[in-house]
Amino acid sequence: EEAPPHRPGLLNMSSAEPGRFFCTAGRGMEPFLAREVQTRLGATEVDSVSGKVFFRTAAGLGELRRLRSGERLFLLLKKHGPLLVVRSKGKMLHEIKSLVVEEPKYWLDIISVWRKLHGHEGKKDDVSRENALALKRKSEEEINTASKRQKMERASAVVSEECQRCVAPEKMSNEECWTESETSSELLSKGSGENPTVNEHLRFSFRVSCRCSGAIAKILTSQEIGRAIGTALGKQCGWSADLRDPDLEIFIHLNDIHSVVGIPLFRLPLANREYIKTAGLRSTVAWALASLAEISAGALVLDPMCGLGTILLEAAKEWPEASYWGADISDSQLEGADGNIRAAGLMDKIELLKASVKALPLPSESFDSVISDIPFGKKFKMTNDARLLPDILQEMERVLRVGGTLVLLLSQDFHKFVDGLTDSAGSDSADGDPKKTPSVDGNSSSSANGVEKSFLSNRILGSLVPDGVYGVSLGKTDAFIHKYRKMAPAAAGNW
Repeated sequence: EEAPPHRPGLLNMSSAEPGRFFCTAGRGMEPFLAREVQTRLGATEVDSVSGKVFFRTAAGLGELRRLRSGERLFLLLKKHGPLLVVRSKGKMLHEIKSLVVEEPKYWLDIISVWRKLHGHEGKKDDVSRENALALKRKSEEEINTASKRQKMERASAVVSEECQRCVAPEKMSNEECWTESETSSELLSKGSGENPTVNEHLRFSFRVSCRCSGAIAKILTSQEIGRAIGTALGKQCGWSADLRDPDLEIFIHLNDIHSVVGIPLFRLPLANREYIKTAGLRSTVAWALASLAEISAGALVLDPMCGLGTILLEAAKEWPEASYWGADISDSQLEGADGNIRAAGLMDKIELLKASVKALPLPSESFDSVISDIPFGKKFKMTNDARLLPDILQEMERVLRVGGTLVLLLSQDFHKFVDGLTDSAGSDSADGDPKKTPSVDGNSSSSANGVEKSFLSNRILGSLVPDGVYGVSLGKTDAFIHKYRKMAPAAAGNW
């Protein structure tokens, strides 16, 4: 459902109404995130675009932090269409400053909203540790130690060499860097629950991060935009720069689709799980796999190629009333998985065993869900993959109960191969065209048919009926999530 068009101008920042937010997402993760904000947060006005999901919710920070499929979460300040691009750098900078720079009263209102949001948590220590927006009061003596001229000189020179790192849907250019500006002036004070006014005073620090792509990036660099915005805001509001630990970070993203201004709510990305000791598969993708497995209370869930156990960790945290088993043939992987499970305090939820996925020492039809990231693609050639696949899927099918779900993460090569088997068996893909399945960039990938694949399809798929394909990004590579449902033999023969 599309959100209504946004009216130009300032967002309604009234505390009596749900706040407007947006969250970045890895390529292909937008549908998972859009569904999650609706089900977990009761969000409305949900609008998905490439790499971002916009929504409105009255949820507090504690609930917002529980989002599992997103990367970075922002309080939305402005959302407009793309800026009109002109060749003059001066005119372009003027247009961008008109978008971002507002009167001090506007920013006082923004800070007030931020404070009210953090008031929902009630844990100041937690907020100060994880949130880049923790307010820091500076003394009047500190304010007067440097002249305005000295600070403005520093403002024009300060440009961070450290580029912003964010696993986001769109490729970031090397020019997307932190930029900050300094100046001396006075702003609001931290009143005890009272609404701030323009006449109150506070020493306030900030930084501007800018991401610029598309036509506008051919005219201006992210550094030029960030420097201009930082200097203008410093003059207008009297804030000082703090690259490492600012009170306020202002995020600007300009491209050919939209112009967005926001404030990140947390210091670390949502994808950085505090309960994962050693990272394996990206946590957001692992969560997406588990979310498709239809895990219910009392269910038995298996990952027969568990590696470091990331899928099991995500599933057990989200659906704690189920029981989980992980198997792997590698001692080092099992050792890492055990360390992760202990660090997450899930020893009573997850059991590990050393076993080959081709010969699992488990009873037939004993699991409600089987989830796995099949670690092929780079390590093996396609011909070797095809030889291993039948035994692997047959064993997964064997231990899965009728009516249960199988969710697999496949490399691009494996996806094409399995997609070809699905086509030769006469199955309809997710978009209704039996010849195509969605790719990460939204295009379609064609599958080859042949006698060999038709023969293998019966052997490999058996009673597994395709139930969806989702393209996702793993950073430098793309992958595909395949979902199957195990049907009774008679029913499976009709699909």
